[in-house]
Amino acid sequence: MAQPDTKKIFFENLSGAGKAIAVLTSGGDAQGMNAAVRAVVRMGLYVGAKVYFIHEGYQGMVDGGDNIREATWETVSSMLQVGGTVIGSARCKEFRSHEGRLKAAHNLLQRGITNLCVIGGDGSLTGANLFREEWSGLLTELVEQGLIEADSVQKYSALHIVGMVGSIDNDFCGTDMTIGTDSALHRIIEVVDAIMTTAQSGQTGTIISAVCYPSYLALVSALACGADWVLIPEMPPEDGWEDKMCGKLSANRAGMKRLNIIIVAEGAIDRNNKAITTDYVKDLVVRNLGFDTRVTILGHVQRGGTPSGFDRILASRMGVEAVLALLETTANTPACVVSLCGNQSVRLPLMECVQMTQEVQKAMDNKRFEDAVKLRGRSFENNLKTYKLLAHRKPESELPVSNFNVAVLNVGAPAAGMNAAVRSAVRVGISEGHKMFAVNDGFEGFYKGQIKEIKWADVGGWTGQGGSLLGTKRTLPAKHVEKIAEQMRKHNINALLIVGGFEAFLSLLELFTARGKHDEFCVPMVMVPATVSNNVPGSDLSVGADTALNAITTTCDRIKQSASGTKRRVFIIETMGGYCGYLATVGGLASGADAAYIYEEPFDIRDLQANVEHLTEKMKTSIQRGLVLRNENSNENYTTDFIYQLYSEEGRGVFDCRKNVLGHMQQGGAPSPFDRNFGTKISAKAMQWVTKKLVETFRHGRVFANSEDSCCLLGMRRRALIFQPVVQLKDETDFIHRIPKEQWWLKLRPLMKILAKYKTSYDVSDSGQLEHVVHNQPKESDASVAM
Repeated sequence: MAQPDTKKIFFENLSGAGKAIAVLTSGGDAQGMNAAVRAVVRMGLYVGAKVYFIHEGYQGMVDGGDNIREATWETVSSMLQVGGTVIGSARCKEFRSHEGRLKAAHNLLQRGITNLCVIGGDGSLTGANLFREEWSGLLTELVEQGLIEADSVQKYSALHIVGMVGSIDNDFCGTDMTIGTDSALHRIIEVVDAIMTTAQSGQTGTIISAVCYPSYLALVSALACGADWVLIPEMPPEDGWEDKMCGKLSANRAGMKRLNIIIVAEGAIDRNNKAITTDYVKDLVVRNLGFDTRVTILGHVQRGGTPSGFDRILASRMGVEAVLALLETTANTPACVVSLCGNQSVRLPLMECVQMTQEVQKAMDNKRFEDAVKLRGRSFENNLKTYKLLAHRKPESELPVSNFNVAVLNVGAPAAGMNAAVRSAVRVGISEGHKMFAVNDGFEGFYKGQIKEIKWADVGGWTGQGGSLLGTKRTLPAKHVEKIAEQMRKHNINALLIVGGFEAFLSLLELFTARGKHDEFCVPMVMVPATVSNNVPGSDLSVGADTALNAITTTCDRIKQSASGTKRRVFIIETMGGYCGYLATVGGLASGADAAYIYEEPFDIRDLQANVEHLTEKMKTSIQRGLVLRNENSNENYTTDFIYQLYSEEGRGVFDCRKNVLGHMQQGGAPSPFDRNFGTKISAKAMQWVTKKLVETFRHGRVFANSEDSCCLLGMRRRALIFQPVVQLKDETDFIHRIPKEQWWLKLRPLMKILAKYKTSYDVSDSGQLEHVVHNQPKESDASVAM
């Protein structure tokens, strides 16, 4: 909910002067924790607070001394891309005792610290809340023991706690994604993709991968790699599952599938609470089917490596939000946890989240498995439903018969995740009784008649493939409506599902207009946004943009590393995106850029000069490397070459420059786990909408749909996936520059500047507000699609 204008520019209203904030990481480590620590430190310093590191988690708080050190701007440099946590994390038995918490309180008070930012799991956050509740009593004891002055009780009367969930398990109720989950999925999918490559070469049979408990990682990785079977504790298989699984594996092999994948979550059980282990599953497959079978245990590799672009941005946003929450808290404010709902930051009472998380385990213990799935949250529930829908094909006799023909095509430039979206549409369509048709090469192939029926098995293995296996062209339909209408008649196409970018949006507008002359286009039509540029109106996110972000982030990491050990150097990087500055902005935030030039935020020579001077000052300290991103169409005169030459000349004697144009590598590669799952779920939802519209508009033996709401774009808006008539999106669109007139991610730009040490205005009107856990999920929310 938006706040009054008086709160718009926060540093005029919220000051951290005189406050001391301490940040610690506790429990198991997770990729992205360092990004969160960096954001807390820099935001805290930005508002004038003193910020302290607490090394080694609660153990460091209890031990005190050098474990609690004041942080500076420079101490968090070059840590954004580092996995784990550089300030250390440890489990501390002593802090669980009253005496240990008394020591911790004394150590904090010696430095005037009454604001804690805790990054950890539910155990760490529960401990922090207990510490907060005991605070006044601990102060009284310290006075009685003569360790602090009596006036300290009044001066430091309240301890303020804000939590961020850092855990690869994503098992904390109240947030769609926890810091580290997306990176862990990257590690799992990298391994599974590698296994699939070698196994397909020699028909190695079934590969079994064991991943962490709880089961979010197992479920989502199964969805992302198209696993044949997944075993998770929240969904124990029915009695006789062994025969069903072996039957499916055998059928897949008979269908010429060279590889089967089973994913087993640590903690998987059957309906009788008997553990299902990887060895048990392996022996079962070997005994019943005779398949050559391998077991791969992923273990702690899931915690390793550099954080993904998603985790860096998520952690940075949460770190800044945590500082804002600490500045706004009062003695009566409950301890809160900063969470993500859809695409929005929210603050939730910490103990409400903890209690709901504990309810999941109680439901599991009492064998209330359906309740456990629901308590896990709408994201988990949707993932499970989608997996069941796509992985298990019903027998022909059980399928409904709709007699509808639905065509699927890709339009525009290729984007990673398109194939996952097409696979999802095809399989959901077949499950709902439709005959599915694939159109090759977009509308160019459509008017040429490159249309053929596509079956369930035809899209097997598509999830992890990059590019567009159907082929995609930028050709718009307006010039070929006669021929396209003819093909619609010829194949009796009753609905269209288009996966693509801005050209797909334009195509739907043209087809909607063509309804006036051609009844063939009076059918349900829906678009799934897929483009690396993320410039489609009506959607905060597009399939493919996350993969492009990770390509930029990884490349920037390598480029900066190339300067390690050399003299001071600044890199000028050009990103794609047309006139949309999304990739430059989020890429800059994820890679720690000093500036990002985009079309949406006009700049001139004075701005360029100020940036050079700012970077020069930073380079005179301990900063060794600088990074500047430029969107390809940010300015026709201030080109990448111009900016490179300007920085080279003005930085002479302080730093030298290098430039790099990333180009089409941002469109290539295997899709990220995020894009695989986003494409899969959004396309499944679109196909279900198509089915509903087909039933609604079938009258007198034919489909006839000519209303605005029968030609829609399905987009992510804040917390929800929403179907929006394309004609209603025209007023929101800048057609000349092919971008939406309003773009949510522009609010991230001040955050990037603050973390790069610029003084700037920061609008907190959209910052997280305290909500209750039971109300934070809207009906149509689809959690894990959030940035």
